[in-house]
Amino acid sequence: MVFVSTNLIQLHMAEEPVAEAYRLLEEDVETQACLKMANVMAVNRMGYNDHGPVHSRIVAGSALEIFRILQGKVDMSIVKDGIGTIEDSRLVVLCGSYLHDIGNAMHRTEHYIHGCEIAKSLLDRILPQVYQRDLERMIRIRQEILHCIFAHDEDVNCLSKEAGIAKVADGTDMAEGRARIPYKLGKVDIHSISAMAVKKVELEEGNDRPVTINVHMTNPAGIFQIEEVLMRKIKTSGIEDYVQVIALINGKELKSFP
Repeated sequence: MVFVSTNLIQLHMAEEPVAEAYRLLEEDVETQACLKMANVMAVNRMGYNDHGPVHSRIVAGSALEIFRILQGKVDMSIVKDGIGTIEDSRLVVLCGSYLHDIGNAMHRTEHYIHGCEIAKSLLDRILPQVYQRDLERMIRIRQEILHCIFAHDEDVNCLSKEAGIAKVADGTDMAEGRARIPYKLGKVDIHSISAMAVKKVELEEGNDRPVTINVHMTNPAGIFQIEEVLMRKIKTSGIEDYVQVIALINGKELKSFP
């Protein structure tokens, strides 16, 4: 059992080329500037919750943990379709989850489309450092990453398991810390109140389904966050049959999804 947090990504950084890709993303000036601008647009100007560098790291770590749990239980699409290896699949999950919200640097509206435009130029610079001279392989992997970014919107159906993993991981970052900034700025609505009710989120291997997401709440207001954010993403993820969500108050189960 692990908590959804910024520390989670460190558990998965021993694997190459994932560690190298993560280092490149963290050190790339344009990537980090765009992620910071995503928060300027989303948080400062629109009153949304965190969509910046911290959110990117949390989602990437959670995505890699979900990938670990599902590996060996689910056929990853990139491997199944002959696009690449299991390590390519892991790298796609990392990059797709890390960059999924970068389109907010342009505007929140249709940010999943803008994100593909911004990320393409970043990936064209970063991926050659991972894949060296294998241009065709690099392009295939780039397109899979862009699919993760495009398909993270709750109304878009994921066409790969990797995109589904990134999408579900995005939905797991809903604890109070993510809503604290807009809440302090005075945005008090059902979204911020619901997010403030969620104290922590845990990922673990499940019994009925491979992945269990435990959402610990202080009051039932957190159910709104589960139903309107996390479950909407799960339903279009393509991995919904492998995920169970359990809402708990003071350690006692309140509701299970499905």
